[in-house]
Amino acid sequence: MTVVLYVLLALGITPLIAGLVLARPSHDRVLPAPGSVVLCALAFNLTFFWQELWLVLPKAWAGLSPTLFHNDHDWAGDAPVAELLQGTGALGTLSSGVVFLILLAAMRGASSTWRMFFFWMAAHGLFQAFSQLAIGTVLSGNDMGRALAYLQVGAPAKAALLVLAAVAMAAAGAVLARLSPLEARGRAFGWSVLITLLAAVVLVVPFRVPRHPIEVVLIPLLVHLTAAGWLALGAAADRRRHTGVVAVQALALVVPAVALAVVLAVFQIVLRPGVSF
Repeated sequence: MTVVLYVLLALGITPLIAGLVLARPSHDRVLPAPGSVVLCALAFNLTFFWQELWLVLPKAWAGLSPTLFHNDHDWAGDAPVAELLQGTGALGTLSSGVVFLILLAAMRGASSTWRMFFFWMAAHGLFQAFSQLAIGTVLSGNDMGRALAYLQVGAPAKAALLVLAAVAMAAAGAVLARLSPLEARGRAFGWSVLITLLAAVVLVVPFRVPRHPIEVVLIPLLVHLTAAGWLALGAAADRRRHTGVVAVQALALVVPAVALAVVLAVFQIVLRPGVSF
């Protein structure tokens, strides 16, 4: 637990404070639209499901009998590469983040709601993957930690991977802040993403019960604070001139809220009992 908190402090709180201090003052709107909060929570859960799916599929292909569960995974049987395959979930989320980042950059003419969905899917895909790698370098029990242990990665290489994860987060934050469809810029952008991500944690909790409080609250909070920190720092590093609030269309709320409710039903009715592969 202590090491996780240290990672949170170094990779989440530190860039967040730096971003809020270094960013230019702005009179843009700080409070996020409710639709952005819902889309953020939806993106977290869809990305988490994608990660869990890619934890079980490679094991099934390797001859194991894994069970997909909305906040856990287990398997029967033996395969030499089973521990290595604990890292495939992070690769899945990374691929998702890259795909949605490309969509965000390419589909500039899409509606504000779709662009906001692309933005949060890209953010969660990238930051869930990089934060899992960072924690895996210091905590051998998490998924990436088990994969690194299988590969017999030593302490110097783990330190290098931790630095690489931090650099990747910084790059992701800079690119996403530049492409963001959020109205706020400068310091207001940092506060807006922080409020959005913290509010989304509340909506994420029902998807993750019943589990240990660390799984239910701490992991989403860790990912969200990490994302907020690097997005805020990325916005602070963007020195382009901005005049006033960027004009965007109103975000839809009803459809994202219905989608979030449907995903919650799938998590608790279908995935909670477990799906065998």
